[in-house]
Amino acid sequence: MSSFSDIYGYETIKEHMQSAIRLGKVSHAYIINGGLGAGKKMLAGIFAKTLQCENMEESVNPCNKCHSCIQSDTGNQPDIIWVKHEKPASIGVDDVREQIIADMQIKPYSSRYKIYIIDEAEKLTVAAQNALLKTIEEPPVYAIIILLTENCDSLLPTIRSRCVTLTMNPVEKDKICTYLENKFQLEPEQ
Repeated sequence: MSSFSDIYGYETIKEHMQSAIRLGKVSHAYIINGGLGAGKKMLAGIFAKTLQCENMEESVNPCNKCHSCIQSDTGNQPDIIWVKHEKPASIGVDDVREQIIADMQIKPYSSRYKIYIIDEAEKLTVAAQNALLKTIEEPPVYAIIILLTENCDSLLPTIRSRCVTLTMNPVEKDKICTYLENKFQLEPEQ
C-alpha cells in the first residue's frame, strides 16, 4: 500500500507526475533514469497504480482501497505489465514483439490505460529498440510505456527524443538524515 507520499527526496519528479495526472496530460512514453537502488521501480509502480486507481484522491494519490489498487499491490493488475526477459544480458526483439507490440493491440481489460514497464531498459538490443520505436511513435491512446534505466544514453536518440525523461539524482545526505530521524526517531549521531 504505497503512494507518492512514500517517495522521499524526488519532489520535482513527483510533482511532474501528479501534475500530468491532474491535468490529463500524461505522456505515452517515459524514461526514468537513475542509479542502482534509486527507487525507479517503486516510482514507476506508484505512477502506474495511481493512473489505474478507480477512486484517486484529490491529492493525486492512489486510494489504496479499490480493486485496481489492491491488484497493483499484489502484482495482479492485468493492465500494468512488467516486461520480462529470458536472457540476463539483453532484452531481445522477440520479448518486445510478444510482450508489448502484440499485447498492445488488445484494449485494457479493466482500466483506462495499459501500462508497460521495462526494467533495465539499457539492455534492449538495437533491434528491440527499433521494434519499440514505431510503437512509441504511434501508440494507441490507452498505451503508456515506461523505460527504467541506469543509463539513458544507451537508448537510441530517436527513442529518447520521443519520451519524457525523468532523472533521479542521488538524494542529499541532509534530506536522508532528516527522514531517518523523523521516521525512526533516531538521534542525529545515530
